[in-house]
Amino acid sequence: MRYIEEILQPGEQVLFAGTLHWIVYLPAMLILVPAVGALTQVREGPTGMSWLIAVIAFAVASAVMFLSAWFRRWTTEIDVTDRRIVYKTGFIRRHTVEMNMDKVESVDVDQSFWGRILDYGDIVIRGTGVGIEPLHNVGAPLAFRNKVTAR
Repeated sequence: MRYIEEILQPGEQVLFAGTLHWIVYLPAMLILVPAVGALTQVREGPTGMSWLIAVIAFAVASAVMFLSAWFRRWTTEIDVTDRRIVYKTGFIRRHTVEMNMDKVESVDVDQSFWGRILDYGDIVIRGTGVGIEPLHNVGAPLAFRNKVTAR
């Protein structure tokens, strides 16, 4: 069960449910490129064994990075309801931040060139007296902003 479903108040509705963009897997994919390149060099003999060790090392590093990114993406929820904004991360050690919609002053969206093309970016929510920490690599940040500001 998602965290937001556990904490919804009576009559509260979820307007937007988001998570991190798939771009969080990019470092793992980039580490996998040398593994594939080294795999083409594997042949019999002593140098072939060195290339095989390199393939295994890069593949293991890529797998660890992929699992870490998957777990971070799986345990992160970014939700907008008709009453509040909820940001949750973590599994066993959970970190949540909530802000009532009437306390929101602005929603800042920062997108790089690639962020504009692939539809991801960083979001900073500024509220009266307090703000939510920057949310990095959020998928569909403009849709998130539109749900917050269209009230």
